[in-house]
This record gives sequence, structure tokens and C-alpha cells, in this order.
Amino acid sequence: MGIYFARGSSRRLRFRMIIPAYPTFNIYSKIAKTTTALGPLMVATVVSMMKGWDVEVIDENNYRRFGPKDGRGRPDHGTLQAIRRTDVVGLYGGLSSTIPRLNELVRFYKEKGVTVIVGGQHFVGSNIGEALEGGVDFVVIGEGESTIKELLEVICAGGELEEVAGIAFMRDGRIIRTRERDPITNFDELPLPNFNLVRYAKIKLYPVGWIRGCGMNCEFCTVKGKPRAAEVERVVEQIAALLESHNARHFFIVDDLFGHKREDTMRLCSLLAEYQKAVGRRLDITVQIRLDRAKDTEMLHAMRRAGIYTVAIGFESPIAEELKAMDKRIHPEDMISMTRLYHQAGFLVHGMFIFGYPLPEGLRLNISTAERIRIFRTFIKQARLDTIQVLLPAPLPGTELTDRLAAQNRIFPLDCVGWEYYDGNFPLFRPDEPLTPKEMQSAIRKIMGRFYRFRSMFAIGINILTFPSIIFSLFNIKVGWRKWYRPWRTNLLRFGGWIIVKRWTTEFKKDSFMHRLTRAEQRLLRDPEEKPDDPH
Repeated sequence: MGIYFARGSSRRLRFRMIIPAYPTFNIYSKIAKTTTALGPLMVATVVSMMKGWDVEVIDENNYRRFGPKDGRGRPDHGTLQAIRRTDVVGLYGGLSSTIPRLNELVRFYKEKGVTVIVGGQHFVGSNIGEALEGGVDFVVIGEGESTIKELLEVICAGGELEEVAGIAFMRDGRIIRTRERDPITNFDELPLPNFNLVRYAKIKLYPVGWIRGCGMNCEFCTVKGKPRAAEVERVVEQIAALLESHNARHFFIVDDLFGHKREDTMRLCSLLAEYQKAVGRRLDITVQIRLDRAKDTEMLHAMRRAGIYTVAIGFESPIAEELKAMDKRIHPEDMISMTRLYHQAGFLVHGMFIFGYPLPEGLRLNISTAERIRIFRTFIKQARLDTIQVLLPAPLPGTELTDRLAAQNRIFPLDCVGWEYYDGNFPLFRPDEPLTPKEMQSAIRKIMGRFYRFRSMFAIGINILTFPSIIFSLFNIKVGWRKWYRPWRTNLLRFGGWIIVKRWTTEFKKDSFMHRLTRAEQRLLRDPEEKPDDPH
């Protein structure tokens, strides 16, 4: 615990928060270069308000402006440590696929005598013990803003670590886990996120937080608990501060539950519309929202006036049996009709899907992979989605889905298929018959490969040629602009998506995953009754 020496010292201490890089290029890589993660930034912001601390955030996925790099093109932490020595490093483990990189950073900073703190959704169950045994000094469990402040105060002053709620640490070879910390409910006690702390990044899409937790309790998701919302004014304050300080125009409200409380949502939209009118700037806001909110016409109109242009919707699946298994109480035909209501209100719709969701015991879906692909393609076409994202179900740490698959001994061993593949793009368990892991792998590329096509580039050219048609809509230029802009933007996004899918496919062919997958399948066939105490 390397900073006990700080007691009585007048030297300022440094805290470096690091968001580890993705293991390889994937479908998130492009957007990651334009944004950053809000959770670790909030933790860093809290530390920056503490007396005697200098703070910086290194987002390895958005590291573009004058940052020293190593031979792999990643941040050169040796140089960073040489020019600005840090006393404590925080590592964000929100994505399991970044854990191999996180472990590299743990080893590097421990060799430099730095105190290492980790946190994020990955660290549950046995993963906490593995982190501590791997050299981590402290694991923060749950929300970190209050915890990090108390923890740093205690380790600087030499206090009792057991008094800090929500942490785990190692003492005399034994793991000690303190009492659970209550979820944060009064968000006004927290500072607004300070994006100036993010060094070397170019941020275009700014994340904004409003609601934490989710009461849907989907078995595949790690976000649980009763929803807790900040005051509506705090959301507007975040956006206003970023417009004023960074000339920000593009925002993503990161929560899954936009529209959760109708009255608050209507008031937020009203305040946002009034603010934009008062400052004379139009903003571009994306939200994640439930499909059934499309029935509320008044809310949709309020959202459009507020500058919300894009809605991201978790359709999950167009197959009725899979929707039932996910406890999604909706039919595919209703999903199409409600999506059209979003389109009619003027929104771009981004659809998020899970391919090959495993059904509970007793249920069976005996259709071929080709038929599944056809159903997905037909639904996407009928719903007229502007952009899509199709992932595979992943047995993420701490979810009910993981527990169910582990009990059936269906999860591929980690020593065959490592954490770096836990990003939703790779098959990680034995799927329901007649699906095979290799078919699942190719299916998502076939679906997105048909949707994101090179020919969208030609459509962009046609859109440009038709731009003068706006002039002939002078009687209602706003309508003319909307009719022209929407297909232009959609085709631009689809062509960009084609580039991403093509590059991802190229990187996949270079990877050893298919060889690893063969080994993993053989292991399960060889030891069909072997069930580990912990799935990971």
C-alpha cells in the first residue's frame, strides 16, 4: 500500500484513472474514439475536489492528441510515469473484454510501487479474489464516488480500512470484504463530471448521466436495482456546462431508462427546449428508451423539441420464443408498428439485437441458422431501422444468464476462450441445437454485412445531387430539409458501418479465436459432467 509515506508530507499527490484499451479492433472502436466512459470520469472528478490531489484520466480508446505511445500504438505508461509520476492509479473494469489489458497495467504500476485500485462491473464473485491475488491493492465494489474519497483519506492517514464500506483488500493472505455501501440517491452531492481531466482525447460525443439502476432485471444484464434519478435540472446543467466550456453539440444520455417517469421526462424536455431557444443553439441528443414509449405521442413531440434526434432501442430479438425467454412481454409485429411511430415523429432509430439467445430448459426452437438470419433481416427491413447492432449473448460475470449456463456446463473454459473475447462478438458457450458456435459467429457478420453495404456510398452521392430540391420546399423549408437530411445521414452512417464491419472481419481472420473455439468445444465434450464452483 504504497502511499502511507504521504502522512505529514506537503507534496501534492497524483491520481491517474485509466480506462483500458479494447483488446483489438471491434464494432465499438470507432465510437470510442469520439467519447469516454462516464463512470470512471465521475470517480476522477471526486478525487480532483480533494485537497492535495492532482488528477488525470487516460482513456486508452480515445488517446489521440499528443500522447506518448508505445510500440503497439497504445499509451506509453513508462513515459507518462517518468514525466508525471502518479501515486495511485485507478483502473476501470467495466468491460470484461478489457481485463487482460487491465492486468498488464496492474503489473506495470505495481512494479513502479504505485497503489492500484480497480472497480467496475467485472469485479464480482471470484473475480474479486483473482484481482487481489494478482497484485491489486483494493477492489471498489459498486458505485465508486463516495468510496474512493473515503478510501484515499484512510490510506493517506493510516486509518482503519475496515471502516470504508464497499471495498475488498488482502491482509495476511486473507481476503477482507467490508460492509456493502448503500447506492447513491442524492446526486446533488456529487460534482458535475470534469471533462478537462481527460488528457490526450478528442471528445465529440459527450456522455450525460441521469438515472442509475434498472428495474427490468433482464437475466443477461449486469445493471440491476431500483432506478434512482438525479434532478432534472442537474441533467440540463451538465449539458449547459459542456456547451459553454467545450462548445459541445452532441450528447448521449447513457441510461437505459429515458422516459422512465413521464412527468420528469416532459419537464426535462421542456427545459432543454427552452435553454436551446434562449442560447440560440440546437443540440443533437441521443437517448436509450423503451420501445413502448412510442405510444406516448405528446412525449415524442416533446423529445423532438428538446433536440433528441436518435433513439437507441433494445429490440433484443424478432423471434417470439426468444422474447418470451427474455421476459420481454411483446410480440415482433407490435415492435414493428411501434418503431414506425418513432419514425413518424422524426427520430433516427438504432436497433440493438441479441442473436441466438439460449432458451431455458423445457423450451426448444427448432429452426435453422439460415432461417434465423432470414427472420432478423426481414424484421430489420420491415422496421426500417436506420442503424443496427447485432451481438451474441455473453455470460457476463454476475448475471443470472451466466448462472444458468454454468449450471448446465455450457460455458467455454476461460483458459481456452479468454476475457478478451467477452465483448458480444464471439460465441462463448455451447448454444441451443441446432445452432453451432461457428454458425453463431458467422450469423452476426452476415446480418450486419447485408445491412451495412458499400453501395450506401453511391446513395450518399445521389442524396447530394438532390440537395437543390430543398429550394423547392421554400413554402416549408423545415419539412424539405428533414426529407433530404434523414436519408443522407442514414446512408452516411451505413457506409461508415460497412467500413467498420469490413475492418472487423479482416482483424477476425488474423485472430486465433476459431482455433481456441475448437479447443473449447473439445474440452466440453471430453468433460461433460465437470461443473466448476464458479462459472469464471
